[in-house]
Amino acid sequence: MMDMQLARKHVVLLGIGHTNAHVLRMWRMQRLPDTQLTCVSNSPVATYSGMLPGVLAGQYPLERMEIDLVRLCASVGARLIVDDVTGLHVSDQLLHFAHRPSLPFDVLSIGIGSVPSQQGITSSDETMLPIKPMQTFVDRLTKHLQKWKQTVSHRPLRVTIVGGGAGGVEIALCLPARLRVLLENVPFTIHLVTSAESILKGMRPKSVQRVTKLLAERGIQLLPSTRVTKIAHGEVEFNNRETLESDLILWATNASPPPLLTQLGLPLDEHGFLETRATLRTMADSPIFAVGDSGSIIGHTTPKAGVYAVRQGPILFANIRHTLQDEPLEEYKPQQSFLKLLNLGDGTALAEYGGLTLQGRWCWKMKDFIDGRFMDKHQHYQAMEIQPAADNTKPPVMRCAGCGGKVSGSVLSRVLSRLDIPPHDNVLLGLESPDDAAIISAPEGNPLTVTVDFFAAPLDDPYLVGRIAALNAASDVYALGGNPIGALAMCTVPLGPPRSQEQILYEVTAGAVEEFRRMGATLVGGHTIEGPRLTVGFTVLADQGRKTPHTKGRLREGDSLVLTKPLGSGILLAAHMQAACRAAWLSPLLQVMLHSNQHAAQLTDDYQISAITDVTGFGLAGHLLEMLHASKMAARLIPEQIPLLPGTIELLREGIESTLAPANRNVETAIKVSEPLRRTPQYAAIFDPQTSGGLLLGVSQNRLNDVLAALNRQADWQSVVIGQVQTRQLDDPWIDMVAE
Repeated sequence: MMDMQLARKHVVLLGIGHTNAHVLRMWRMQRLPDTQLTCVSNSPVATYSGMLPGVLAGQYPLERMEIDLVRLCASVGARLIVDDVTGLHVSDQLLHFAHRPSLPFDVLSIGIGSVPSQQGITSSDETMLPIKPMQTFVDRLTKHLQKWKQTVSHRPLRVTIVGGGAGGVEIALCLPARLRVLLENVPFTIHLVTSAESILKGMRPKSVQRVTKLLAERGIQLLPSTRVTKIAHGEVEFNNRETLESDLILWATNASPPPLLTQLGLPLDEHGFLETRATLRTMADSPIFAVGDSGSIIGHTTPKAGVYAVRQGPILFANIRHTLQDEPLEEYKPQQSFLKLLNLGDGTALAEYGGLTLQGRWCWKMKDFIDGRFMDKHQHYQAMEIQPAADNTKPPVMRCAGCGGKVSGSVLSRVLSRLDIPPHDNVLLGLESPDDAAIISAPEGNPLTVTVDFFAAPLDDPYLVGRIAALNAASDVYALGGNPIGALAMCTVPLGPPRSQEQILYEVTAGAVEEFRRMGATLVGGHTIEGPRLTVGFTVLADQGRKTPHTKGRLREGDSLVLTKPLGSGILLAAHMQAACRAAWLSPLLQVMLHSNQHAAQLTDDYQISAITDVTGFGLAGHLLEMLHASKMAARLIPEQIPLLPGTIELLREGIESTLAPANRNVETAIKVSEPLRRTPQYAAIFDPQTSGGLLLGVSQNRLNDVLAALNRQADWQSVVIGQVQTRQLDDPWIDMVAE
């Protein structure tokens, strides 16, 4: 959630590998004063590559190798941005994204790792599966094998693994266990290809000999001194002009730089990695660090290995602090040697340290302990306790309230100058000539529909909050059949320095303008003040036209009640505040909240939908009762039919709910429900307040199939029938919940 006081400094971690993950973890224990931490990743889940072989061998569940960045960031008070980075403005210290506004920083740490070297091979052959991105590898592998089994399976599966380093060797030794589970009785062959004369470059000859012998004993054919030159139609071609037919090609070659590094405008070494000093700071003039595989220290030739990235963590955290405090930086000194552990896939491991090569079950237990300890540090998601201020902390300056609490005009003018606000024919006086109010003409004398909606920010991402707030506010006019043409913003910006306020307000309004542009509307003005937390809302003005408004009170007997979005947003957002909402749950939640109700509302005229309302703060029960009271009708609800967002059931079982839910239960006296149904999660969810929730439609039976088909073409989830409207007698309950 947004801090009450905005930070003066901004630290950004790009990529959450071994080194940046250490900074994120340390933030819980040594949070830097007056500093905001933001994590940027192209996935809400980070993976630890050292445990992938164990997952393939069936020694760990998939979750054991994953770090839930949504929960981890929430637990330490860091902001998480999930998007693709497209570039960097070094001198202005701005990070550019594919789908959102640029982000300013005071310190940036780049740790996006490396990718397997393609060796000049560019192939879109469906049989080729790169190991990275690691977080999707197991899923991609499983789907590939399932498809192959369904379409072929009359012969052995032919697997080729390209790359003879530690990663490729471990996969070759651990993959058979996964294949036996997924393919059952289908046999397979495995070839391990390396361009080097032998496997495991950099390890002792005795270690190489042991593993080479083990590969042969397990029937894995080794092809040394063999370089892949072409892949096409499941055929691998080598530099000796020989070919190998393959059904699955796993690419696990040596580390090469990710393409993004070339787009950042920072100095690179001869291999394409970011050049850094011994302090891990890049050669650029700006305070930018490069860590892990992403950086190469000038004068050092350390291999790209996770053990070095782990050791860089404390130095990076210290140097971020030193940079913010304008102090001398510390130097990182790579260790001369380190323990090497190789998972052999059978409950044993090979260990190499100094001049020793050891093998056995105890080596595996040591590897399991080391890897497990590392993951335990980053899978601790308990939210931080709010600490009281120290006695010697200076009290904050008293800020004015009322109009004296407005954000400065300079902040507003700079934000407006950065926005690309589209003009609109109906705006007579708007932001092109700002005044105390906006003047909007009613097209051809048609009436304007006006609504207002605002909320305290439910997420710590102002850009997404702006988008959600715009969609949430427009939902009411869509329900009445209006077409938005203009909006007035209402925003309370947290107390803090102007620079931070400007960025927050810019991101909020940029997100809103994006959504209003898609609606065919524009931002025409607003009002902004300071306050304890970010609050965002909009007054939406809409052209109603000359058609009759789609009011709530037109339900008819026999109408099916159709819900266009699943329930549970209030529960999930409450869990997110407690660092209890998993990444797998937050992604569909955001997808639902960012889905406009415009298309669903437009079906009203085409399919003669009798009544419509949007489901928001009062929950499904409260908004349905409003429809029933206005229509003087009753309803039968089938709890099993009510759709819930992923994670809702699990969180309800843990006792997590929105703080508004108890108040929403005040309508329970109007509901008839048996005790078994009262204990279902669907019953609890009908009182859950929804943010940017869906629409509830009354649809006649003769148009029901057409309406459902039209709705379900526009979303990745299903709109469903949750009940039926019926005539209400004097003593009947307004809502009767029945088993399916």
